[in-house]
Formats: sequence, structure tokens, C-alpha cells
Amino acid sequence: MSQIGPILRIEEVVKKFGEVPALDHCSFDIERGSITGLIGPNGAGKTTLFNLITGVLQPDTGHVYFKGEDITGKKPHEIARKGVGRTYQIIRVFPGMTLLENLIVVGKGKESRVIERAMELLDLVKLVDKKEDYASELSFGQQKLLSLAQVLMLDAELILLDEPAAGINPTLQNELMTLIHQLNSQGKTFMIVEHDMNVIMSHCGHAIALNYGQKIAEGTCKEIQDNETLLEHYFGK
Repeated sequence: MSQIGPILRIEEVVKKFGEVPALDHCSFDIERGSITGLIGPNGAGKTTLFNLITGVLQPDTGHVYFKGEDITGKKPHEIARKGVGRTYQIIRVFPGMTLLENLIVVGKGKESRVIERAMELLDLVKLVDKKEDYASELSFGQQKLLSLAQVLMLDAELILLDEPAAGINPTLQNELMTLIHQLNSQGKTFMIVEHDMNVIMSHCGHAIALNYGQKIAEGTCKEIQDNETLLEHYFGK
């Protein structure tokens, strides 16, 4: 597949639940190697959009393209294998498994290489000393780091993060954002849903704002910050 063009293209996507549009003719591109914030009030359609990109839901109309390929209608595991990874607001690690097992279970390939890669990633997220601990013993923030390591086990090129900074202490938040920038410098592309605007403004180069399923603003974080329509919708100003 050609490396020219955006890594992700959302084209006129519509998704309704009953008569209520969760996404309403939503279109945008995500450039390779970018960190893009996806913002908007509760109910704006952000999680629905992540579900459509990853195949958890199917759009009523419109298309999702990954690296130029139409992935609309493909199953979640097919999309994951193509290089789209995702973390969830509600952590989905396996609490009754060790940290090492949590990574091995999602790995593919020769066993020795899977174990080697799992150890590399535990080292990357600074959890290698806890490799034999159960995931249930980790703090909420550490579980978020483990969840990101699971995504990296699949060698995802595009990583969707759902509120990565929520509910974790400032130290771990800083570690997580440092790791995201490190991975970004190695070529990973990120889309981040986050309600903490300081996280978006400090760490994203670009932002897209949704409201009632429609894209109402897009641009640099400075442009978004200065957008009066967005401020009115998002902050009630």
C-alpha cells in the first residue's frame, strides 16, 4: 500500500442510534506521524467515532480508509492486524494474569520473539520489574501503561487513546505523555480523546472538535483555542 496521503481518512460518515445521529456527515484526515486531539462535550460522538474506526460499529453511510484502503465493514481483529490499535476509557487488561502474560496473550509469531518483545515493551513502560505481578495489583495509571503496551504488541501504526490522562496522578500522566512523544518520534500516529484541554494543548499538534456528531472546528491547537464557536459549544462561553 502506498505511503502517500493521510494514514486515516473519515469520509462523510453517518451513524444513527434510532433517529438520533451520533455522527452526522463527519469528514477529516489524520496525517502520518501526527498527534491529533479529538475534543468535544459528552455526547459529541467521539467514542462512536473510535468504535467506527476500529470496526466495533459500522457506519450507516460513509467510509473509513486506513493507509488508502477502505476498511469500512471489516471486523475489529482484521482492522487491528492492519495496524490500528486502541486503548479504552475503561481499562481492558486481564486482571488475573501477570503483566508478562497480558502481553504474550495478544502477541503473534514465534514464542521466543513474542516473549522478547513483551519484555522490551514492559521495559519501555517502566513495568519490567513487575512482570510477574498480577495486573490487578497495578495502580490505575500503571494499568493504562500496560494497556498501551498491549496495543504496541500488535505493532499498531495508528493508536487511538481514549482519555489516557483521566484518573491518573500527575507523575504517571507525565510519564505516559513522554512515552507517547517518544513513540511518535519513532513514527507512530496518535489520535487522543481527552477532556483535559491542558493535555490537548500541551501535547497535540492538531485538534478536531465535534459537537452533536458534526465536525465544528479543525486546525492547530492555537486555532482551536481561539475559535469562538467552539468555545461557546464546549465551554458554554
